[in-house]
Amino acid sequence: MSQVPKWLICVALCIATSALAQQESDKPRPAPANAPQTQGVAPDYEIGPEDVLEISVWKEEGLKKEVLVRPDGGIAFPLAGDMHAAGKTARQLQQEITERLEKFMSDPVVSVAVLKVAGNKIYVIGRVNKPGEFVAGRYVDVLQGLSMAGGLTPFAAENGIKVLRKENGKDLVFPFHYSEVKRGDNLEQNIQLKGGDVVVVP
Repeated sequence: MSQVPKWLICVALCIATSALAQQESDKPRPAPANAPQTQGVAPDYEIGPEDVLEISVWKEEGLKKEVLVRPDGGIAFPLAGDMHAAGKTARQLQQEITERLEKFMSDPVVSVAVLKVAGNKIYVIGRVNKPGEFVAGRYVDVLQGLSMAGGLTPFAAENGIKVLRKENGKDLVFPFHYSEVKRGDNLEQNIQLKGGDVVVVP
């Protein structure tokens, strides 16, 4: 059997290598738009002051930044400028940043993740075992808030509990009758608490 010339082997190897490279380039690449928008919080979580966000733009190393939401609810991001973040979901903020960046680049792919929840603070005061300020990493209702504060003391007026809330410059008061909710009655009183709410137990 005659020996195959070395030059023919080299040509065959080059053709095979080129074909493999072409196959790799033809493979579908993951869509950047599928990058997670939030991390560890519910999709409808509303960003609050003191929360820490990670904002990044795909394929733009200079546009990746951890941002602390200021006490006034605002943030600043390169090119997008200053904007209000508090009260918006991560997806809503992502859309706003995307719209602002479109003035400077074509089809920016923005990702917004909530790294640390610190702004959703509630306060439980009065006749509870552990009154104070509590950071709720998720939404909690009145019963859960009272539980975080160690529950009621023996002398608490369980039917005189009130939730105080400031909303749009107005002071709102929500009564809470513990004994009724405990029996499974009038459960609509067990409202979901918002950041800044104060639960008062007389």
